[in-house]
Amino acid sequence: MSTTKSIGREQVMNALRAGGGRSLHVMEIVQILGAPKSARDEVRDRLQDLKELGLAKELPGNRYKVGPGRKHAAPPPPEAFVTKPRAKREAEQEAAERFEKPRAPGGPAVTGWLTITPRGFAFVAADDGGPDVFVSARSLANAMHGDRVEVSARRTEKGREGEVLRIVDRGLLRIAGRLTRARRVYLIETHDARLPEVFRVSGTLPLETEPGMDVVAQITKYPEFPGEVPEARVLRVLGPRGSAEVEIAKILIREGVVEEFPEDVVQEALGFPAQVPDHDIREREDLRHLDLVTIDPEDARDHDDAVWAEQTPDGFRVIIAIADVSHYVRDGSAIDREALTRGTSIYLPGRAIPMLPPELSTNLASLVPDEDRLTLAVEVRLGKLGKILSHRLIEGVMRSKARISYGGAARALGLTEDAPRQESAEQHLPLLKVLHQISRRLRALRNRRGALGFELPEAKVLLDKSGEPRDVIRSRSDAGIKEAYEIVEDLMLLANEVVAEDLTRRKVPAIFRVHGKPDPHKVETFAAVAEAFGHALEEDAAESPKKLQKFLERIAGTPHAQSLGFLLLRAMQQATYDTRNLGHFALAARDYLHFTSPIRRYPDLAVHRVVRALARGERIEAAALREKLQQQAQQSSRMERRAMTVERESVNLYRCLLMKNRVGEEFEGTITGVTEHGLSVALDLPFVETRVPIERLGEDYYELDRLGIRLVGRRSGHSFALGGRLTVRLESVVIERREMVAVPTTLPEARRAERRRTELPRAHAEEPPRRERPSSRAPRPSSRPQKPTKHRDRGPRRSR
Repeated sequence: MSTTKSIGREQVMNALRAGGGRSLHVMEIVQILGAPKSARDEVRDRLQDLKELGLAKELPGNRYKVGPGRKHAAPPPPEAFVTKPRAKREAEQEAAERFEKPRAPGGPAVTGWLTITPRGFAFVAADDGGPDVFVSARSLANAMHGDRVEVSARRTEKGREGEVLRIVDRGLLRIAGRLTRARRVYLIETHDARLPEVFRVSGTLPLETEPGMDVVAQITKYPEFPGEVPEARVLRVLGPRGSAEVEIAKILIREGVVEEFPEDVVQEALGFPAQVPDHDIREREDLRHLDLVTIDPEDARDHDDAVWAEQTPDGFRVIIAIADVSHYVRDGSAIDREALTRGTSIYLPGRAIPMLPPELSTNLASLVPDEDRLTLAVEVRLGKLGKILSHRLIEGVMRSKARISYGGAARALGLTEDAPRQESAEQHLPLLKVLHQISRRLRALRNRRGALGFELPEAKVLLDKSGEPRDVIRSRSDAGIKEAYEIVEDLMLLANEVVAEDLTRRKVPAIFRVHGKPDPHKVETFAAVAEAFGHALEEDAAESPKKLQKFLERIAGTPHAQSLGFLLLRAMQQATYDTRNLGHFALAARDYLHFTSPIRRYPDLAVHRVVRALARGERIEAAALREKLQQQAQQSSRMERRAMTVERESVNLYRCLLMKNRVGEEFEGTITGVTEHGLSVALDLPFVETRVPIERLGEDYYELDRLGIRLVGRRSGHSFALGGRLTVRLESVVIERREMVAVPTTLPEARRAERRRTELPRAHAEEPPRRERPSSRAPRPSSRPQKPTKHRDRGPRRSR
C-alpha cells in the first residue's frame, strides 16, 4: 500500500517559482517535486486550482508558468492550500476566512492612504499626523495602490511599521494597460509594479478593440484576498503603444488624475467677467502706481506673485503681491470643491493640469502685465541688514508693469552672458538691483540661523515643435539664472514667514507648512557613510539644522558632495501640511506656511481666506475652522505626493523616449546608487539615469560592503563606489517600465585598500537588528526602503 504524501498547491507554486520565469511541463514540475510519475494527474489538478486563482498560467503543450498574480502580494494563506480537489468557490471562501481572522496585536490601528512603490513595499500617510507607516510587500493583504486602509502601527528604531488590517475605501477606480487574450479569456496587462499584473476583462469589448491595444478599463471587482485576480470592464482604446500621449494617460489614470473639469465647474468659471469690475476695486488699497513686476521661468503658465521694492533711510520697503484667488473661489463653491479634490496643479513636460480652470489660472487671477488684478499683498519694512522691522497685510488692487524671465533678470544684472537680453528686464534694472540687494541680505540671515540648502540637480525636459523630447538637461544649471531664481525665492520665503508669524501671534487657525527633525537613527547611519568618505558630521546633528548646514558647506565642491547630499536628503522627514505650527526644520523657521501660490496650491488659497477674514474684521469660529482646515491639510499633503509622483514618472518617461534610439551608444556618468542588485548611474549628457544590474558587472561575485556604498568583487577586488565615475553602454530601454539598462565598458581598478577604508571602526561596528533576524553588521544607509526624495521640502516649489 502506497504511503506517498499528497501534493499541496503551495508545493506546486514553489516548483513554478523555481523555474525562474520560464514555463515548465507538467512532468518537469513532477521531477522538481521529487514525486513519482504517477503523481502527474495530482500535480495537474493543483495547477488547475492555481490557474483559477490567477497564480498559474497555462500555456500550449501542457506547460505552465507563474501566473498574473501581483508580484508584491503575499501568497494565499498556507491553510488555503488543500490536498484534495475542492470547488473554486469553497477554496476562495476558506482563503478569505483565513485572511479575515483577527491578527495578533502589533500596535495601535491608524487610518490613511496607501502608496505602493514600484519595488512592492508601501507607505501609509496616516491621518494622525505622525510619520508614515512602512508596510512590507507581504503585509499588504488585498490592498491596492491608492486605497484608504487601516493598518497596525508599531514603532521601531527605523520608524513606524505595520500591516494592513482592512480596506476602508478603494481609491483606484480605473486602470490602463495592454489587452491580451489567453484562450477564451481577455486580460489587461498593467506593466506597472504598483498594481496587480493583470485584470481579467468582464463584460463585452467595445467595437474594433483587438488584443495588443492599450485600453482604459473600469474596475468591476477588487481582490477579496491576496493573489486573487481583479476584474475590469474595457471603456475605450487609448492609442498607439509606447507613445508619450498613451503612456502619460496611463500614469494619470493610475494615479486617479482627471484632466477635464466637471460641467458645474466649467459653468461657474464661465460666469466670471473678462475684466475686474469697478465695484470689486473700490474697497481696496490701490497699488497700481507701483512698478510691480512678475519674475518667472520663460515658460511659466501662471503668474501668481509680483514684487516691488525701494531703498529707505533705514533699509528697504518691499511689497510681495499675490493674486487674490479667494475673491473668486468662494468656500464650498463648485470650483472650490474641485480645487480641493485636485489639491495642486500638476506640471508635465510641455503642458500643465491646473488646479483651477483656465478662466482663473491663466486669465482673471493671473497677474499678467497691464491689467487690473485683485491682490492680497504683504508689505515688509526691512533694516539695512535685512532684519524685519514691521509688516502689514494688504487687500489691494494692482497692475503688473512687466513680465520678466529669470534669464532676462540674470542678464540685466550681469549675472550671466548666456541668456538673451530682455527689454522688460533692462527697463526695470534699478528695481532688479534693489531686489537683488534684499535677496542677498535675506539669504545671509537665513544661513546664519541654519537654513539648509541642498544643491541637487533636477531634470528639465526640452521638447521639439512636435512635442518629442530633444534633450534632458539640469534645471537652472547656469549659476547666474539660478541666482535670479533665488531673488524671487527669497522674497516668497519672506512673505510666507511673515504671514505665518502674523497668524500665529493672533492665534488664528491656519494651514502651516511643517517639517520635523530627521530621524536620529538615519542621521547616525548617514554620519557613518560620510565618515567613510572622509567627512565628519558633528554629534547631535539631527537636532540642529545649523550643524547639518555647516556639513553641507564643508563638502561643497568635493567629488562626493552630490552623492552625500542625496543621502542626507533621504534622511530628512517629508514636509507636510498641518494646522499645528510645528516649525520647519530645513528652513530653520519657527513659523512657516504657504501663502504665495494660491493659483496652484490649495493650502495657499485656504490661508488667503483666513487673511481676508481678518482684514475685513469677520468673526472666526476657531474650533470649527481648525477642524475643517486640518481635513484640507491632509488632503493637500496627499495630493502633493500624487503630483510629485506623476511629475517624476513623466520626466522618466520622456527620458526613455529620448534614449530609445540611442541603444548601443556609450556615455560618461556618476554612480548615484549602490544596492545588492546593482548600480544607478546618472549620465552627464543627457541628464538621465540608467540601471546597471549586478550580473552585468563582470565575471566576479560582487558583494555590497557593510555601509552599503560600494560593490566589491570577491576575487578581483574591482570596486564600484557611490559617487564614482563610470563609462557605460546603453543596452536596452523599456518605455512601459520607464527603465534603461546599461553595462560598464571598462572595469575600475582593484581597490582593496580603499575597500578597507570604508569599513567602520570597530567601536562603531554595531548595527541595529534587521527585521528578519539579529545581525551585527554595520548599518546601511538604505537598509529600509526610502520614499522618493523629491517629496522633501527645500522651500516653496516655484517650478511652473
